[in-house]
Amino acid sequence: MTVQTSPAAPEAAPVARRNFGFLFALTLLGLLVALWVFLSFATPTFATANNIANLLRQGSMIAILAIGQTFVIITSGIDLSVGAIVGFSTTVIAYLLQAGVPVWAAVILTLVMGLLIGLFHGFGIVKMGLPPFIITLATLTALRGIGLVITNGSTISITDAGFNAFSRESFLGIPNLFWMVILVAVPAYVFLHMSRFGRYLFAVGSNPEAARLSGVNVPRMIYMAYSLSAVFAAFVGVLLAARIGVGNATQAEGWELQAIASSVIGGTSLFGAVGSVQGPLIGAFILATINNGANLLNVNSFWQRIITGGLIIVIVYFDQLRRRRQ
Repeated sequence: MTVQTSPAAPEAAPVARRNFGFLFALTLLGLLVALWVFLSFATPTFATANNIANLLRQGSMIAILAIGQTFVIITSGIDLSVGAIVGFSTTVIAYLLQAGVPVWAAVILTLVMGLLIGLFHGFGIVKMGLPPFIITLATLTALRGIGLVITNGSTISITDAGFNAFSRESFLGIPNLFWMVILVAVPAYVFLHMSRFGRYLFAVGSNPEAARLSGVNVPRMIYMAYSLSAVFAAFVGVLLAARIGVGNATQAEGWELQAIASSVIGGTSLFGAVGSVQGPLIGAFILATINNGANLLNVNSFWQRIITGGLIIVIVYFDQLRRRRQ
């Protein structure tokens, strides 16, 4: 009798690798706590309730972007368009709200727009054979231009008081924006670490041909990864529009680099097949803490970029060393 294996067989994240991921996340969490303790002594304003709430709001949107970016990087891809999607989404939802569309419908339509962009990325990679870097870079440029054409280079004001207030309010003393991180992170964790689709993503990033021979629908997983990344970016655009109260196509410039940096600092390998949900979340708040602390200490903003770049170099270097030892 011939025993056939199911498509769920490819396991690119064995127990040892998952254990490494949790240990790395704990290390990052320790680093984050150490930064908070240091800054609490270095500047008296860091540990205040207002500053902590502001820090959580600052890190929340990048954290959501980083989760979506992680799905893509695990497949050995990259999504350079997420910042542009955020800015374009603020324009879309502001335009819809100004046209009288109910908030719930405007949010859904904005997320559908993000889904369509993600599907377009998947089509460009799977059907047209374009490198992820090129197709997402093209989208980045095009979306900025389309948004500026729609708004004629200006902004669209959002006058819905309830929509604007949401991002500034708190629940149980925790900012609503941070609750949105939890809302995204929990199902994302289940998807990536506890479902067969998560195993398929790791398999595609490890060896797409071996994954295909094992029965994994590789094109479908690529579509899924880029769609999730774009939908998460559109969701962040909705949150950003609520926070700033306007739609502006030039918003979130450079956020794609912060999302990638958060993911890499969180242990996601740029070579694919290695990553988690918890790592990029902590990575995003480490970057937010560095930026917040640097501002409170009156450190030149240019140094913040140097520190971020240095962290990326160190993390990628040690990732290469780990890969060589395997």
